[in-house]
Amino acid sequence: MRSLVRLSALLLGMALVPSSFAQSGPVKIAGLVELSGTGTTSGTNFNDGVKLAVKEINAAGGILGRKVEYTASDTQSQPQVAKALAIKAVDDGAYVVMGPVFSGSILVSMTETQKAHIPNFTGGEAAAITQQGDPYIFRTSFTQTTAMPKVARYLSDTLKAKSVAIIYTNNDFGKGGRDVFLKAIAPKGIKVVADISTDPGQLDFSGAVLKAKQSNPDVFFVYTNEEEAARCLKELKKQGVDKPIVGETVLTSQKVIELAGDAANGAVAHVGLTADAPLPEVKAFSQKFQNEYHYKPDHNGLKGYSAMYIVKAVTEKIGKFDGEAFANAMHGIKLSVKQYPGILMDVSFDKNGDLDRESFMTKVVNGKQEVVATLPALGSGQ
Repeated sequence: MRSLVRLSALLLGMALVPSSFAQSGPVKIAGLVELSGTGTTSGTNFNDGVKLAVKEINAAGGILGRKVEYTASDTQSQPQVAKALAIKAVDDGAYVVMGPVFSGSILVSMTETQKAHIPNFTGGEAAAITQQGDPYIFRTSFTQTTAMPKVARYLSDTLKAKSVAIIYTNNDFGKGGRDVFLKAIAPKGIKVVADISTDPGQLDFSGAVLKAKQSNPDVFFVYTNEEEAARCLKELKKQGVDKPIVGETVLTSQKVIELAGDAANGAVAHVGLTADAPLPEVKAFSQKFQNEYHYKPDHNGLKGYSAMYIVKAVTEKIGKFDGEAFANAMHGIKLSVKQYPGILMDVSFDKNGDLDRESFMTKVVNGKQEVVATLPALGSGQ
């Protein structure tokens, strides 16, 4: 009888080992990122930002004493691939999912993380992302509904524009931004004289630019992905356009500046994050990123890096690895750089998962992005 009791105790102890180990083993973070296809620039920057943060966090002892195991998977910039990878991340027991960056992909994949109660950070800007009622989705950038009114204000108050020609990408990101932009400029009395749709990955912008130029607008508003934005800027310069060219985040990003060359000079954009921000934490991050990867990060690099540090901060606040508790804590949270330097800028999140913080107006001058104004967070009361 004693032998039977001892054997039962031994078997019970063996059964408990995996569960105990699971609580002390690595924390699984899954990256669903665009490492090929039209989103390569965005996804690679975002992914490298996450990796740099993970490296630093692990070197400092991990999260609640556990090391972070980050695994990145390539969505190929395809929504259905992103969805399949989200299912795999759930099956693999991910604590948090990072990405995708592209709005079209996250709008498809987020249903899987929501069903599994897994917090999911995205770089996507489409307004619809946080209008689905998903309590597990969180942005690393401004929603279009926050950013576009700032752009509209710049066109009206600074440029005194009365008309605009719009060139946008025909995908979830581009169409969403275009729709919100139209709503933002309507109260300003700015007339749309050309509304031109272009394809993701489009190579030839001569026709689009010619049509926009012939409409004789006061301002050109360009809202596309990085490679397309560079091609559009080159064509605008080639056709001798000398009117203001304005965009949001992408237009003055580092990759666009590199690809467009001199054609990027003079372009203006509102950006939520930039490696050129006059903040010591951001400058330090930019230098570390360049030392690690040998290229200058764009806004997506900062998104991935800060998001990973937000995961660390919030997990340590709740004191456990619990997706539901994490999501509950995120809604209404305020995090300061003073307490959590890795988040780079003071930030707050609302009940929808949208963030609020300072942002910037930038201009490309002599091949470099320069911050020309710092705009207060919407909740600052300024």
